[in-house]
Amino acid sequence: MIVAGCDIGSLTTKVVLFDGKKIIASSIIKSKPKPEDGAYEALQQACAIATVNQDNIVYCVGTGYGRKRVPFANNTISEISCHTKGAFYLYPNVRTIIDIGGQDCKVISLNTHGEVDRFVTNDKCAAGTGRFLEVMAKVLKIELQELSNMAKKGNEAITLASACTVWAQADVIKYLNEGISKENIALGVCKSMAKRVGVLVNQASIKRDVCITGGVAKNSAVVKELENLLGVTIVKITNVDPQLTGALGAALFAYQKAGGK
Repeated sequence: MIVAGCDIGSLTTKVVLFDGKKIIASSIIKSKPKPEDGAYEALQQACAIATVNQDNIVYCVGTGYGRKRVPFANNTISEISCHTKGAFYLYPNVRTIIDIGGQDCKVISLNTHGEVDRFVTNDKCAAGTGRFLEVMAKVLKIELQELSNMAKKGNEAITLASACTVWAQADVIKYLNEGISKENIALGVCKSMAKRVGVLVNQASIKRDVCITGGVAKNSAVVKELENLLGVTIVKITNVDPQLTGALGAALFAYQKAGGK
């Protein structure tokens, strides 16, 4: 029995195909202006990898901000629930999930059964989200994926006067004009990001163990700064791309709803 989870986020669209025992295929693409188009493209990519047809999928759950726009979904479930489901499946000892998406950041506290105890979210400002890093990378004229390695080469982080993305962007431009190295600017950007997320984590009353999901989980410089700030070791999801956690959770829900155990 093959099921699917489709997570439409603001920046990326993800699909996971699951057969009850393992992920058999997955895909991550940039979100489209029409979420339906992105959902179909991501599904087609995953189906091609698994060499299955869409007709072979017995149930699909949509999640993410665009979950109601997944045309082939049988049901929709919030990203809070899906990230919780996916993270707990991958790491049953997790009690706090930090999910940093493209345009929001969520901190979820779990109980021992993998159920949501409470959560806090920042969805009204780009600071503390993937969008913040994307903007700063563009100002530095580097690829987003380069930001982490560049930050690791810095030895004296600059200070951003404001958490606001617009004003922080102006600060970065000012530092570049002053001849400050891109490495030190990148380090300052990652530190600023960690501070913003740390405020949200403290509001949720952090419990160990802690893991991080979403695309920013792949930025090791931000993760390291968060660890230093919070005084905890953050579990790195390595057996699955951390950006797929929500789609995985949606697929797990789909398997249950299709009658799987």
